[in-house]
Amino acid sequence: MTAPTTPPGTPATAAAASPLSVDLGGRTALVTGAAGGIGRACTLRLAAAGAKVRAVDRDAEGLAALAEHSEGLAGAVEPYLLDLTDLDAAEAAAAGTDILVNNAGLQLVRPIEDFPPDVFHTVLTVMLEAPFRLIRGALPHMYAQGWGRVVNISSVHGLRASAYKSAYVAAKHGLEGLSKTAALEGAPHGVTSVCVNPGYVRTPLVEKQIADQAAAHDLPEDRVLAEVLLKDSAIKRLVEPEEVAEAALYLCSPQASFITGTSLTLDGGWTAH
Repeated sequence: MTAPTTPPGTPATAAAASPLSVDLGGRTALVTGAAGGIGRACTLRLAAAGAKVRAVDRDAEGLAALAEHSEGLAGAVEPYLLDLTDLDAAEAAAAGTDILVNNAGLQLVRPIEDFPPDVFHTVLTVMLEAPFRLIRGALPHMYAQGWGRVVNISSVHGLRASAYKSAYVAAKHGLEGLSKTAALEGAPHGVTSVCVNPGYVRTPLVEKQIADQAAAHDLPEDRVLAEVLLKDSAIKRLVEPEEVAEAALYLCSPQASFITGTSLTLDGGWTAH
């Protein structure tokens, strides 16, 4: 597909491009962290393509708003209130899904010597152990039908490290390894597993990071975006959640059936260095 031409200096965003045409009618998807940001965009995009989406989050109000916003789409959004630190419940929630989008995440920016151990544990639980349990719960159904798609929303921090983000970087690096292992095991059963690796996305999580990074680097908040977050990005803008959702949808398409065990970067050239 060829994206529309835009004038020089104009960012080509998902809103400006023609959407992918993928039919997910009859498929059941599960998206974690669905109430906002990337998860919300993925939920709506998969539902628009015809999937029935289990929208998993611990934010009841956010899930209610998401369900209301999804009315009229080709598929359906089913709110599923769940705290992913309940690992047994997470595994059970994934049963019977054809498409699994591991997206939920949290962030704390602190030097290692000041990083609270309990927060480190929680980040690893939600962002690495929960995806393992969700994959574990989803695979029996995927294997039985000979088709499945595991889309792990990783990060450029799954490929590169940044200071003050020990838990997040460790979790995302672990997710990359988990995804590759799932790809190797799933290939004989028609199941693919891929990481999507965006740079900084326009989400509440990133907006909170700006304040944290300002404190960590002793910079005004208005300088953090250009001098810290986007310092290593060739394209000087945030990624839009809808762009990540289009990548996730593409990985569920027939054209992406040979893509597995790898990382799809949406990082504006960050890893080109």
